[in-house]
Amino acid sequence: MGSIVVTGMGIISALGAGKESTLRMLMAGERAIAPIRHLQTRHKDLPVGEVPYSDEELRALIGFPDDRIITRTSLLGRVALREAIEDAHLTDTADGKRIAFISGNTVGGMEKSERYYHDFRTNEEHKEYIAMHDCGACTDLIAEEYAGKFSLITTISTACSSAANAIILGADLIRSGQVDMAVVGGTECLSAFHLNGFNTLMILDPQPCRPFDADRHGLNLGEGAAYLVIERAESACERNIKPLCVLSGYGNACDAYHQTATSPNGEGPFLAMRQALEQSGLQPSDIDYINAHGTGTGNNDECEGIAMMRIFGDTVPPVSSTKSYTGHTTSAAGGVESVISILALQHQFIPANIGFQNAIDKHNFRPVDHVLQPAGLQHVLTNSFGFGGNDSSCIFSIPENAAPVVPFPETSPCYIQSVAQISIQQPLCDDWFDMPVPHTQPYNESNDPDYKNHFPPMVARRLGKLLKRAIVTAKQALGETIPEAIITGTGLGCIENTEKFLVSMLENGEEYLQPTYFMQSTHNTISSQVALQLQCHGYNCTYSHRGTSFDSGLLDALTQIRHGRIRNALVGGQEEMTPAYFEMLGKIGYWRNGDISPDALRASDRQGSFSGSCSLNMLLTNQRDGNTLCAIHDMRMLYQPSDEEMRNILQEMLNRAGITLSDVDAVVMGISGDNDNDLVYKDFHQKFCPNIPIVWYKHLFGESFCASAFGLYAGAVCLHRGRIPNHLLYHPAPEIQNPHNILVFNHFKNKDQALTLLSK
Repeated sequence: MGSIVVTGMGIISALGAGKESTLRMLMAGERAIAPIRHLQTRHKDLPVGEVPYSDEELRALIGFPDDRIITRTSLLGRVALREAIEDAHLTDTADGKRIAFISGNTVGGMEKSERYYHDFRTNEEHKEYIAMHDCGACTDLIAEEYAGKFSLITTISTACSSAANAIILGADLIRSGQVDMAVVGGTECLSAFHLNGFNTLMILDPQPCRPFDADRHGLNLGEGAAYLVIERAESACERNIKPLCVLSGYGNACDAYHQTATSPNGEGPFLAMRQALEQSGLQPSDIDYINAHGTGTGNNDECEGIAMMRIFGDTVPPVSSTKSYTGHTTSAAGGVESVISILALQHQFIPANIGFQNAIDKHNFRPVDHVLQPAGLQHVLTNSFGFGGNDSSCIFSIPENAAPVVPFPETSPCYIQSVAQISIQQPLCDDWFDMPVPHTQPYNESNDPDYKNHFPPMVARRLGKLLKRAIVTAKQALGETIPEAIITGTGLGCIENTEKFLVSMLENGEEYLQPTYFMQSTHNTISSQVALQLQCHGYNCTYSHRGTSFDSGLLDALTQIRHGRIRNALVGGQEEMTPAYFEMLGKIGYWRNGDISPDALRASDRQGSFSGSCSLNMLLTNQRDGNTLCAIHDMRMLYQPSDEEMRNILQEMLNRAGITLSDVDAVVMGISGDNDNDLVYKDFHQKFCPNIPIVWYKHLFGESFCASAFGLYAGAVCLHRGRIPNHLLYHPAPEIQNPHNILVFNHFKNKDQALTLLSK
C-alpha cells in the first residue's frame, strides 16, 4: 500500500483562471490586490484579491446556461473543479473508482442572500435563491456536472482552514479504504457580509497587505477556488497517470484560546505542524519551504512565526505568505495555497512575500522577499489556520523522495457511550422515550434548561443560544472525559447571529456593526467554543452538508476511532431556526400548515414538515462499560447510489457484523410528513428491508438539517433500554422487546444518503 499522491489540480483566484496563469503571476512576483470591481458594497476603497471575472464571464468560461441560477461561490468552484478533473483525466480513466468530493466553504450563497434578503421577506421574486444559502447547496451545485463520478459528497466549514481539512478527510477516507480517490479543496466568493465582518474586527489593511512585516496593518480579503485530486500511488499507476507530488503528512489541532486570535505561543499551529511532520516521517530539517498562513494581521503573523520557531529552532526554512498575491481567500485558502505549493515543487521556485521590509522583533527569520529560483525543493509545508483556532498543516513532497503511507489497520470497535440533548422535547434527559411532548405548531423553539445553572451571567449574555445549548450538552455527554476530537455537524450554524449581523448591515448601510455577531456566525464557532470551554487541543472539524451534516461528522469520527487514530470523540448535531428564516424556507416548501399530529404526518400527502431546533452531543469511544448505550458496527455515506450499489453495501455491512437481514429488529428512518421526503424512505424500505418494522422520530423532534442525529440517538436508546415503545413505531403496533440490531437510514433530497448499523 503506497503513498497518497496528487494527480490533478485546478485553481481560480485573483491571479486568474487556471494553473498556467497562476504560475506566470507567481513567477513574475505580481500581486493581484486591487480595488473592488464586482462586489456590491459601500467599501469600494478597500483593496481585495477579486477574481477578474464577472458572474456572466464565469458562466461563459464554463458554458453554464444563462437561464439557470447559481451562486458565485459555486461558479468559482466549477471552474476549479473542471480543471482538476481534466488534469487528472478522471472522465476517461477512473471508471469503477469510488471517488469522494469534499469541498470547504463558509459563506455559501451569502452574496445572493444579502442581495435579495428583502425580496426573500416581502415577495416571491428571488425565492429560488433561498435554497442556495447554505454551504452544502453550493457543494451540490459544483458537483452537479460530474455527479455520476462521485460516490460520496460532503462539505467542511471550519472557516479559513476548510479546504485544508477537506484534504485531510479525503486522505483519511483513502487510507481507510472507504474510497479510492478524492477531489478535495474549497471555494469562497467575496461578500459584503464577509467584508464588513472582517472590517468590524479592524483587521483589514486599507493598503495592499504585507505579511510578516513589522509594520503590517492587516489582511486583504480575496476569493477563489482550488481542488486537488488525490489517490493511492497504485491507483495512479493503474490509470497510467504520473503523480504531480505526494501528500506526505497532515495534521489538525485546536488552539482553544480565542474565537478570532491565536495564542501567544502558537500552540494550535505548533501542534498541527508537529503532527504533519510526525505522520510524514520527516525531520524539521527536511522541510525546504513553508507556505505560511501569513494573513498580515498583528496577531496571526507573530504567533505563527513563534510556532514555526518552536518547530524549527534557529533554522526556520524559507518562508513566504502568498496571500500577498491573492488576498485571503478564507475557506478556499488551503486549496489555493496547496496548489501554489505544488507549483513551487514542480517548477522549483519559492514565491515572494510581497511587501516585506522589516522583520518582526520576536522572530529569528525573515520571509523571502523576492522570487527564488532554482530553489531545490523536495518537501513543502503549507499552513491554514481558521477562526476558533482550527489549525491545519499539510506537507507535499516530490514523488521520488516520498515514504510509503502506512494504511490504517482496523483495530478498534466503536461504541456510543453517552448522549445529551436539548430539543423540542424535555431537555438533558430521555423522558421523551416514555412521555413525549406533543407539538401542534409548525415553528418550535427548543425546550431550554435554565442556563443560570450552567454559565455565569457575563458568559451567558455573550454566547448565542445555540452555543449555550452545544456547550451544555457537550459537558453532560462527556462527564469527566476530555475528548481527543470534537466534530460537529450543522447545516446552518449560528443562524440567529448570522441573521442579526446581516440585517444590521443592510439596515445601517454597512456601518455601526457588532463584531460579536460576526464572530459567532461562522459554522465552526460551535466546535471551537466547546473546545475553548474544555481546553481541548485535539482534532476539531465541522461539517455543513445540509441533511447529512451530522452523518458526515459521524463518518469522520468512526474512521479515526476504528483505525486507531483516536480513542474517543465528541460528535454533535447542532441546529437552530429563526422566525424570519422559517418564513423564508416556508416559501420553498419546507414547512406545512395545519395539522402536524402523528396521524397527519403519517399520511405524507403534502409538502413540508415542522421545525425543531436542536443540540445533541454524543461521546463515541473504543471501550465499553456498564453504561455504554450500544455499538456502532458500520457506517457508510453514499451519493446517488443505484439500487445495486445500495444492496451490495447493505450486504457488506451485515457481513461485517456477522448477521443477516433477518437479525435486524428495526430500521430507523426520518419520515417527516413531507411527501417527497417520505417517498424515498418508503421506497428504501420496500426494496431493501420490507419486513422490518420502521422506527420514526421526526414526529417528536421535528425537522432540521441535523435531525438525523436524533435518529441515531433513538436507535441507541432503544437498544440500551431493551425495547422499542409503540409511539416510535411508524406503523401502529405493540412495542418491540429486546431488540439486538437496528439499521439507521438517512437521506437528503434523495441525493446524499447514509446507512448506520447499531447493535446491542
